[in-house]
Order: sequence, then structure tokens, then C-alpha cells
Amino acid sequence: MKYHSALLALPCALVAAVPSPAQQSPLQNFIADQQPQSSRWRLFDNLVDSIDLPPPAHTFARYGEDLVLRFNISAHNEAASLAEAADTLMLDIWEFSQDWVDIRLSKETVPLLLGLLPASLQHSHAPLLQEKALAQAIHDNYPHRTGEQSKTQSPAHLPTRKPFGPDLEPAVTGAETNIFFADYQPLTVIEPWLRLLSSLFTTHVRHINIGLSYEGRNIPGLRVGVHPTNAEDPNPPKRKTIVVVGSLHAREWISTTTVNYIAYSLITGYGKVTGIESLLRTFDFVFIPTLNPDGYVYTWETDRLWRKNRQRTGNRFCNGIDLDRGFGFEWTSSESPCSESYSGDEPFEAVEARAFADWAKNETENNNVDFVGFLDLHSYSQEILYPYSYSCSDTPPGLENLEEVAFGLGKAIRTSSVHGHAYEIMPACEGNVAYTSNKKHQLTPRLEPSGGSALDYFYHEMGVRYAYQLKLRDRGTYGFLLPKENIIPTGKEILNAVLYFGAFLGELYDRDAKEVKLTKPEMEEDEAVNVPPKLDVLDDYEHEGLEDDEDDWVTVKDLDPDDVNWELRRRRRR
Repeated sequence: MKYHSALLALPCALVAAVPSPAQQSPLQNFIADQQPQSSRWRLFDNLVDSIDLPPPAHTFARYGEDLVLRFNISAHNEAASLAEAADTLMLDIWEFSQDWVDIRLSKETVPLLLGLLPASLQHSHAPLLQEKALAQAIHDNYPHRTGEQSKTQSPAHLPTRKPFGPDLEPAVTGAETNIFFADYQPLTVIEPWLRLLSSLFTTHVRHINIGLSYEGRNIPGLRVGVHPTNAEDPNPPKRKTIVVVGSLHAREWISTTTVNYIAYSLITGYGKVTGIESLLRTFDFVFIPTLNPDGYVYTWETDRLWRKNRQRTGNRFCNGIDLDRGFGFEWTSSESPCSESYSGDEPFEAVEARAFADWAKNETENNNVDFVGFLDLHSYSQEILYPYSYSCSDTPPGLENLEEVAFGLGKAIRTSSVHGHAYEIMPACEGNVAYTSNKKHQLTPRLEPSGGSALDYFYHEMGVRYAYQLKLRDRGTYGFLLPKENIIPTGKEILNAVLYFGAFLGELYDRDAKEVKLTKPEMEEDEAVNVPPKLDVLDDYEHEGLEDDEDDWVTVKDLDPDDVNWELRRRRRR
């Protein structure tokens, strides 16, 4: 395709054209209130706007007879039967929660599946994507920028709303009006876009490479942060770093574009929003839009619903390893390479999982990095999950703090706009079962393996105290085929969560901050204890009908690094 070579060559020309710091600041030249105005941005936007990527020609032939069924689960035997039947028929389990399971299958397979299920499930199911056939939904998910669409989707016509919270000015970063976020983007657009950002914002952005994929592609990323001048310090403090990663599963496009949205917002917000400037001086943020570049490319060129990487296995008819089952902590084997959750024959057999782990270890051992936060973006089901994933029988250290921050993330998402969505909060082990009984700790059965997750690995092996997996929009109306109109609303929600996350960690790790005394009304004065800050968010979250008091909501603008006053209260364990 002609546009591929044009985009790949673009960064070289742009780098040559970038003015030196002595001439003018990149922030002065490239950040505008509504949209980028420089010739470099206009050139890139015109190239992006001209891209027309129709789906693979065989889309309707591949998926024309497929559908997605949602089964409502209300008993243990139903979940067990469905798990066994899905494994027997090697069905594609899209997603599942404690109450439902979404399965993609051909229409001719439906009778076979129902024949393996109890009577209670014979009529306890309904098709998703009812407005259109699955193949049509896939077709519509690819960018189609005809002249008319380009006109209506231009930056001037994109919606403008407040991205950072109630006290900040609208369109502060221009992310909402950037043509890049008007649609999903292929890797051949994302890579030069990342290089462009690092070229234009040299004061606080570096392009990085995590490693190579199985097929030899780079795993690109951005490191965003402002480092203090400490060249003369023989023992500089470790650089606290937050990692945000997407698309361990290739078909989860919304995770990739959301990572990009957050990165762009922080990059262009630096120098304009006090809270963002403070965050980027306190932390490095590492953004990895897709850890699975081979699989991501495959979803654009061949199979939109591909999940795994593209690595060869012992079965020549079934390629691919599930990256989120391939890490070394509590790794579990899976028998069939044809399974969507195949974990490989040994830990770290997945090339990309090994590259990610090696990169992280090298950063801590050789590059003076201290990983303090980890956000792994997935889709779909709108959940915030915290360790552990592999088992609910082991309690993670610092469980109460993990829960408190998870609820804070949930509130940040819910209050990001008048249409902010509610996310369910739970340990990842509960998110990996299809049915939870009313009896405590009886969580069964698992529809797919849950060991070897990136979440558990970074939490336990890398020592990241605050690690979470966020499953983004929606709850199944479109599933993995979330329409492009959801890109900006989803980006805003998760951006607000990331800003909350950074603010919390900034207070927690601020060396000059005063010790925070946590008291309960029933405690005597001498019983006060010093603990990390816990935001008072649960009461608001648990009573969805109540309106939020904006005076109680900590916005990024309020987060002066020298004067952060957190309102704290210990949540009673129920």
C-alpha cells in the first residue's frame, strides 16, 4: 500500500525540520488550544485522513455464518457445563463475568453446543450485536475515510469536552480534536506517530523499543517524563516509573488507542496543566500501545478477531500463544495449541512476554528505574482487576491498599464526564471465573487458565505495589468491535483514572510530604497511625444514585506538590 511507505518515511523528514531548542520551544510551536497548527502536524494529519483501510476481502466469507451468544449463568452446574462444552468444541470465548459468558460460534454449531448444556441454559441465551450481523460489524470496524466521511470527521467537527475534570479548561491538550483519534489506526500509522511525538517534544518524550516480536517487529513505546538535572550526583535516586500497556490480546483495539490517547494527552498537557507538569517531574510514564505487534497487524490484514501472538507451536495448524498466560509467575500449562488461551509449553515461551520481562528487569538492574505502577489495558466488560489472577486462595500483600486505589480508579472513571461509565472492582481471580457462589471463596469454574498473567508477574516478581488490569468498554453490546465513536469517551475515562493514579502515587512517594495521620472517629487520639493515603471514595461508589460533591473531588489542577491535602478515612472491612 502506498501510504505505508509514505508514513514510514515521514519521521525522517520531520526530524530534520524540527527547530533546535535555541530557536524555539517545541511546546510553543506545536501545542495549540484546539488543534496542532504546525506544518508537520498538518502533513501527518492529511496522511492519516487519506487512509482508507477496507477489511480483508474474505471477511464476509470467514464470519458470514458466525454469531456471538451470551449465556446467563445462575448456578454452578451451568458454568461447569458451559466451560466443558466450550473446551470440547474449541469455541472462542469472547468474555465472561460472574453472571454471563459470551461465546462466538458458527450457526451450525449452536445445536451441538446446546446439546451439551443442561436444560436451564437451553433458553437462557441471546445473540449480541443484534443490530447487525457479526461480519458486518467487523466490516464497519475498519477505517473508511471517503471524502464525505473525511469532511465530517475532520478535527473541526470532532466533539469538544473537558478531558481532565471539573476545574480544567476544555480541549486542553487537543486530543479530542486530533484526527488521529477519529478512528482506529494500524501499526504502520502508530509507529511513525510515536516517533513524531518524540521528535516534536524532545524536552519530555523519548521513543523506546521494548524488544522484538516473534516475526521480527519492534515493540515500540514512549517514555514520558522530565528528569531533574543530577549529572553531578554519583548516586541519583531511582526514577519512579508507571507502565501503561495495551493489546496483549491483538483484537482488543480499544486498548491500543486508549494507551495512545493517554500518552498524547500527557505529552501535550505538559507546560499547560500544572498537575500534569508535576506528575511528569515526579514520574516517568512508559506507554506501550501494543505488546503484541504481530497479532495486531494480523487483525488488520487477515483476521479481525485474532487474540494470540503469531508464534508457531507444536501444531502446525494452530499458531499463537496467549501473551497474558505466558509470564513466569504461577504459569500453568494448557494442552491444546488451538485454544485461544494457550500458554505455551513452558513459561516465557511467548517471545513478546519474554522481551517485556527482560526489558523490565534490565530497567531496574541497569537503568536506575523503580516501577511503582502498572496498568494493563484490555477489553471488554468494564472491570478494574487487582492481584492475584492465578488464585483467590492467596491474599496479596497490601490488599486493602490495592482495593482502595481500585475504587479510586473506578470513581475517577465514573466522574470523568456526565456519561462516565461504572466499572466493577474485584480481584482478578474472581474476574477469571464464570460463576461466583453465594458462599465466600467458592469461585468456580474457570473458563480459561489464569496463571502466568502480566498483572501477577509485575506485582509479585517485579515488586510493583500498585498493579491493575483495566477491562475497557463496553459490557457486550459490541464487545471487541467497539465503534470508533467510543474512542474519545473511553480515552477520557481512562485518562482521568491515570491522572488519579499518578496523583495518588505522587502523594505516596513524595519525600518532602508530611506524614499523613489516619484516624477514625471511634479511635482515641493516641491510636492514630501513620499509613499511606487512602482516598475516601467507597461511599460514593457504592451509592450510585447520589450525586458527587465536586468539592470533595481532587482534580489534577489542585495537586500542588508542596501542598496536597488528602481527606482520609479508613474503610471498614465488611
